[in-house]
Amino acid sequence: MSSAPATIALVDDDRNILTSVSIALQSEGYTVRVYSDGASALKALTDNPPDLAVLDIKMPRMDGMELLLKLREKSNLPVIFLTSKDTEIDEALGLAMGADDYIGKPFSQRLLIERIRAVLRRAQNRAQPAGENAEEEEARTLTRGRLSMDTGRHRVMWDGKEVQLTVTEFLILETLAMRPGFVKSRDQLMDAAYQDDVYVDDRTIDSHIKRLRKKFRAVDSTFEAIETLYGVGYRFDEE
Repeated sequence: MSSAPATIALVDDDRNILTSVSIALQSEGYTVRVYSDGASALKALTDNPPDLAVLDIKMPRMDGMELLLKLREKSNLPVIFLTSKDTEIDEALGLAMGADDYIGKPFSQRLLIERIRAVLRRAQNRAQPAGENAEEEEARTLTRGRLSMDTGRHRVMWDGKEVQLTVTEFLILETLAMRPGFVKSRDQLMDAAYQDDVYVDDRTIDSHIKRLRKKFRAVDSTFEAIETLYGVGYRFDEE
């Protein structure tokens, strides 16, 4: 039996984008829901989450940044931001707030579809059902000092306190924690988190690392386990 098509939510105040992107996604087999502003989308995305949301940043009533902040209070829903082409600060802020990816306007529909597929693939890989016996369950748990990562349930604990991560953040942290003390370059982290995705800027990884540190410091103000080696990359210190 084939699985149900993924549901994509589009949130944008540009009717032309909503119409054209909806048609393109439906032609690829996706189920599409559209919203013309963040305020009307918030309740729907919270009460009946899609598989992924594409959010415009600049919208009336509630912009994409505020919408993402409110979503992240309750959900790790995969999110791709649409940003103005010349506003790099929007891109960095969006990633720092917990977006999984971003695309600058104007954009090609083919690029957006490729990015959607890549983020959905990462989310589905993290959501594979856990094993049925204790040995399989244990194999899905990665423990490094005070860090515990349940790779089957996409759950992260630090000193017994849960830390909510997006799919991309989880994959980056998992890559670092697999070999504590070893340096991972930005390219290696991009390969692990984005796999066969299209081009991703170095700044993307830096923004995700900043977000990871912020989340861990929210439960432990002394958190310093992710180290930066300037000009080289990052490493996880098991302490």
